[in-house]
Amino acid sequence: QLQLVESGGGLVQLGGSLRLSCVASGFTFDNHAIGWFRQAPGKEREGVSCISATGSVYYADSVKGRFTASRDNAKNTVYLQMHSLKPEDTAVYYCAAHLVQCVSSIPEYDYWGQGTQVTVSS
Repeated sequence: QLQLVESGGGLVQLGGSLRLSCVASGFTFDNHAIGWFRQAPGKEREGVSCISATGSVYYADSVKGRFTASRDNAKNTVYLQMHSLKPEDTAVYYCAAHLVQCVSSIPEYDYWGQGTQVTVSS
């Protein structure tokens, strides 16, 4: 069964940290890029970060220097380490898979997780 499961979200204060995990199953994890996306209430889903099958990593300007994505192919897991969190980071965070390369078009990602809530209080 093809599945992506996010975890690690929660409530954190301004300036705090969280580490999100995305565990994949049911497809060949090693040859897929994994993107992180977020959606705040009333806003469109936006890309946060993506790590390609070869390990290249991309970040949205809004999170550069604060978020770090990494992958552990042995565990079929991608992580998103988030530091210096701000209230504007509050959203549901999703991971999604795309074959090999990161792409900017969100609809092109084939498989999606159910999301994990991140709330940053001021």
